Amino acid sequence: MRKVLIVDDAVSMRQMVSFTLKQGGYEVVEAEHGQDALSKLQSNAVDLIITDLNMPVMDGITLIQNVRKMPSMKSKPILMLTTEGLAAKKEQGKAAGATGWIVKPFDPDKLLQTLAKVLP
Repeated sequence: MRKVLIVDDAVSMRQMVSFTLKQGGYEVVEAEHGQDALSKLQSNAVDLIITDLNMPVMDGITLIQNVRKMPSMKSKPILMLTTEGLAAKKEQGKAAGATGWIVKPFDPDKLLQTLAKVLP
């Protein structure tokens, strides 16, 4: 079973994404912000990360930059799931190492299709 780390400061968003992924057969680990995610990665090997952009403590871009420094996470897919649709923000995410960008509100079927595409 593939394991996905969901990083979002909104409990309701984590619950919606978690429910969708569990229905799709994924195991889920949740984190409230980037720093929490880095902590969770110390004890959880994940296949993919889905992260929000705007969060307290550590935002999504900073999280991605830190994750990409970890040897075990260099080539793992990271998806940004955010309300931000601005091209400049997408470029920032891509430069940091994001694999893809999904704008909220998300379509559950499309989210699962995206995971199927980016996971080898």
